[in-house]
This record gives sequence, structure tokens and C-alpha cells, in this order.
Amino acid sequence: MPPISDQVGTDQLKVQLSRLPIKTRAELAHFLIESLDGEPDNDWEATWEVELDRRMAEIENGTVVGIPADEVFTALRAKHS
Repeated sequence: MPPISDQVGTDQLKVQLSRLPIKTRAELAHFLIESLDGEPDNDWEATWEVELDRRMAEIENGTVVGIPADEVFTALRAKHS
């Protein structure tokens, strides 16, 4: 938790920002959410390739048993209807 003086500043900032037009607030919200993600993973393709290879190996060696898509979707429809 930030020190009280920081919290007061944050509260004042929230009040000021809430008075901005909705489009501006949306842009700020988008910016803030993106800022939480950290640095982009420029090597995402290699990361996913490793993950996909691991998952495929689990299926091939029997560690994991797949579920047919129609069963998954039937269960999801039943759960959310």
C-alpha cells in the first residue's frame, strides 16, 4: 500500500480523471492496462512452439488424454444454459 501522502494524491488524481470525457478516460484506461503487461514478448512464436511440442508429446505418450471437441462444447453449453 502506498504511503498516505501518495494515496491522497492518487485519490485527487482519480477525481480529476473521472471528470474527463469518456473517450479520453477510455484511452487512459487502455494505456494503463497495457502498462501493466510489462515488456512485449518478441519471441512469442518460439515460446508457443516449445509449449505446443510439450503438449503434443503429452498426448503422444499418453500422459494426457484428449477430449473430443463435440464433448467439450456439449458440456459447456449445458453448464452455461
